[in-house]
Amino acid sequence: MQYVSTRGQAPALNFEETMLTGLARDGGLYVPETVPQMSRENIAALAGLSFEEAAFRIMRPFVGDSFGDSEFGDIITRAYQGFAHEARAPLVQLGANHFLLELFHGPTLAFKDFAMQLIGQLFQAALARRGERVTIVGATSGDTGSAAIEAFRGLDAVDVVILFPHGRVSEVQRRQMTTPDESNVHAFALHGDFDDCQARLKDMFNDFAFRDAVRLAGVNSINWARVLAQVVYYFTSAVSLGAPHRPVSFTVPTGNFGDIFAGYIARKMGLPIEKLVLATNQNDILYRALQSGEYATRRVRPSISPSMDIQVSSNFERVLFDVYDREGNAVAQLMDELKTNGRFAISQGALDRLRGIFETGRASEDETRATIADIYRRTGEVLCPHSAVAVKVAQEHLGAVPMITLATAHPAKFPDAVRDACGQAPELPPHMAGLFEKRERVTEVDNDLGALEALIRERIA
Repeated sequence: MQYVSTRGQAPALNFEETMLTGLARDGGLYVPETVPQMSRENIAALAGLSFEEAAFRIMRPFVGDSFGDSEFGDIITRAYQGFAHEARAPLVQLGANHFLLELFHGPTLAFKDFAMQLIGQLFQAALARRGERVTIVGATSGDTGSAAIEAFRGLDAVDVVILFPHGRVSEVQRRQMTTPDESNVHAFALHGDFDDCQARLKDMFNDFAFRDAVRLAGVNSINWARVLAQVVYYFTSAVSLGAPHRPVSFTVPTGNFGDIFAGYIARKMGLPIEKLVLATNQNDILYRALQSGEYATRRVRPSISPSMDIQVSSNFERVLFDVYDREGNAVAQLMDELKTNGRFAISQGALDRLRGIFETGRASEDETRATIADIYRRTGEVLCPHSAVAVKVAQEHLGAVPMITLATAHPAKFPDAVRDACGQAPELPPHMAGLFEKRERVTEVDNDLGALEALIRERIA
C-alpha cells in the first residue's frame, strides 16, 4: 500500500512513513494510491463484532506491511481500552429514521479520541522500533489539542506542542490542554484564530531546515492515519442499522473536512452511503463553496461551536484531488490561488462531481440554540453545539433511508452554551473531576513564525 501527495511532486510512501511524515514535502496531503474495496459479504461479516475487531478488518488493508497482524491488533486494543462505553461509538435514536452516533466516550470527550488514541499507539510502536524521537506540533480549534496531549503525554520519544487560538476555545477545552503537567507537553495560546494556527503549522512543515532539525511530525487531520481511524465508525454504525443490505445516510458537522472525508473514503470502499450531508455553522465556507462554486475565505466569526470556526478547510484538498482526476498540478494551482488571493473557483466538472457526493446545510447561532432546546424537550438528549448544528441540518435531509448524525463532543465541554440553550448544565464525567482546580501551564505567543520556531527549539532542548 503506497500513498501519494495531492500535489503530485512528493515521493510515494508506505503507511508508516506517511504517518510519521504528516504533510508531504510539496505541501500536499497524502492519500492512498488506490482505495481498498470491501465486498458486501465482508461488510456484512462486521455485524456482531466488537469495535476493535471491526477496526482491524477495516483498517488492515491500508497498513500494508508497516505493522504485522498481531502487533496491529494489540495497538488497536490498547487504543480503545480507555473508552467509557463498551460499544465505543453507540447509537441513540432521536426519531423516526434518525439516529445519533455518540463519538464522545473517549478520554477527552470528543470524536478526535478515536484517531488520536490510535495514532499515539502507532507512533510509540514505530518510534521504538526506529530508535527515534520526534516533535509533534498540532493546531487545534479545541478538541484535537486535548486529544493529542492525552495520547502523547509522558512518552519518552515525543514532545507535543499544541497551538490553539487565544480566547477562542471553551474553558473546558482550554483546561484539558493546559493542565497536564508532563514535561513533554507544551500548550501555546496564539494571538489569532484557528486558521492562523493552522497556517503557522503548515509554514513550519514547509521550513525544511526547521522541520528536519526538530524532527517535526504532525497529528492534525492532515495526517492520513487520523482519517483512516475515523472511517471505522461509519462502517460499524451503518452495519448496526442493516448495511450492506440497505443504504444509510450521514450528516457530519465539519470545519476542517476531515471527518466527512472519512465518510467519503468509507463510501469509496463499498459502504452503501446514500447521502453525505455536510453541516456548517456560521463560518460556512464549505456550504458556500458547494452552492456557488467559489471557495472564498472570509473573516472567522467566533461562535458557540468553536471547533468549527474555520475558513481554510485543509482536508478539502483531498477530495479536490479526486474530483480533478488526481491531477496534482491542478490542485497545486488551486492552493496557490487560495494562498495568494484567499479564493479559487472550482471548475464546473469538479463542482458537479462534488454535488453528486455531498449535500450541504448550515445553522445559525439561534438555530443551533433552538435545536439544543428542542431535542432536549422532545427526547431528553443533551447535545453539544457542534452536534446540534448537524442535527438541525440532518432534519432537513431526512427520508426513507436511515440518517446517522455524528455527535462529535460531549455537551459538558461547552457547559455555558448548553445551559443557555436548554437550561441544563451538563456535568463532566467522574474521570475529569477536579479539572477546574488544576494549575494551568500555558504560554501566550504572537502570530509570528520565527518566534514560534525559536520557542519550540527552546522548549524541546
